[in-house]
Amino acid sequence: MPPERPREVGSEFHWDPAALLGADQGGGLPRWLPSRHALFATGCGALIAALHQLPPGGRLHMPSYFCMGVAEALSAEAPIGWYRHLPDERGPSFETLLAEPGDVVLAQNLFGRDVRDPWDAWRDRHPGVDVVEDHSHDPFSAWARESTAAYAVASLRKTLPLPDGGLLWSPAGLDLPRPRGEESPGAQLKLAAMLLKSAWLDGRPIGKDGFRALQQQGEYALLGSAGPANAVTVATLPLLDVAGLRATSTGNVRALLDVLPERCPAWSVLTGGPADAAPFRVQLLCPSEETRDALRDHLAGHGIFAPVHWHQDRAGLWSGDEEAADLAQRMLTVPVDHRCDSDDIRRIADVLAAFAPASAPAR
Repeated sequence: MPPERPREVGSEFHWDPAALLGADQGGGLPRWLPSRHALFATGCGALIAALHQLPPGGRLHMPSYFCMGVAEALSAEAPIGWYRHLPDERGPSFETLLAEPGDVVLAQNLFGRDVRDPWDAWRDRHPGVDVVEDHSHDPFSAWARESTAAYAVASLRKTLPLPDGGLLWSPAGLDLPRPRGEESPGAQLKLAAMLLKSAWLDGRPIGKDGFRALQQQGEYALLGSAGPANAVTVATLPLLDVAGLRATSTGNVRALLDVLPERCPAWSVLTGGPADAAPFRVQLLCPSEETRDALRDHLAGHGIFAPVHWHQDRAGLWSGDEEAADLAQRMLTVPVDHRCDSDDIRRIADVLAAFAPASAPAR
């Protein structure tokens, strides 16, 4: 009998009935979330809907280290300005945030490591500027729970095994927009991919290329959808062990950080954040793009699929922040989430330790 193939780590979520807890056992969204919230197909769609609710005429100020696909979609709604917010443990650089009354600012809890207080202080000094918060990297942080922003959004499928889902609520108690149109067919494609991947993980004779194609087609079709969430997302979310998945993911992140060197020739580890943070995976900053890509290929060769957050194409829409674009070229996210067990953590650490770049001078 051939040796058992190591488990795949990362990539898209599969359909996992074990993640369903039941509403009576504490499943579903946390109780602190206002009952008046809306569930869109995507976080981007929820952001667009929130922008439609706010006074028009100003600019939308966005963090310079951000998903450029979402930024491009939002650029159709308002002129974009950029302020510096890098994954460097220092938070947003407010001296670069040149907002005026009537403008809207998008704040983000980058990799789940930021805090609310600096933003509250900034808003107190700028009462004519509305702030919309993106909590996609940790939808249920202390910052999200205690927010007083005009609107808050979270793309739920980044952290929960759902085919879609963009959560919108108004901590300030403003009118809440509703999703428009029909469900996105992209969510149906992604759900089909989740089901097939689940069967593949169970050893069924299913080609991986098939469900990977469905995942990619689904992502493309979902992009920026402001329609309602898929019926499966709506039905599943109240039963999902949201708190348990968040706790397991956080524990796995900490377990990997405990065994990784904070700095070595091939990378330095992104750290920081409040004590109760639930970091979004583990980010490694490599000395060069070549080293980052070699490390990504090395991990993929061992069945560990690490995404890049986020490429900035200087020939297209980008932040104009050279430091942000440079960091985006060198950053890699190690996919440590709730699906990992202790064996996976040890294997990820061993595979990382075995990485030997051709040349990786530390910066």
